[in-house]
Amino acid sequence: MEHNEKEGLNCPINYTLSILGGKWKWAILWLISSNEVIRYGRLKENLPSIAHKTLSQQLKELEINDLIHREQYNQVPPKVEYSLTDKGKTLIPILKLMSHWGNKYQVK
Repeated sequence: MEHNEKEGLNCPINYTLSILGGKWKWAILWLISSNEVIRYGRLKENLPSIAHKTLSQQLKELEINDLIHREQYNQVPPKVEYSLTDKGKTLIPILKLMSHWGNKYQVK
């Protein structure tokens, strides 16, 4: 039993889910990839049911995991832009497959 638990911890799917699990991360990555560069307000507009705190936390986690880049411009009003890193761009084929699957099986 202990051996299987250790294997589960090293499972690539578990690793991926630990980085990208949750309701919002994939949607955030899709929006950023679709726009190349996007500001915080535009993300919030496109995800109206996400709480400000949740969006901020998800963005921080994606940045910590080097999937997105945050560029802050010191001006008034403050301006922050998000883009995918090279590592984040490797997820675009998965995002496209998820979109294709959703289009095919989504109940209309």
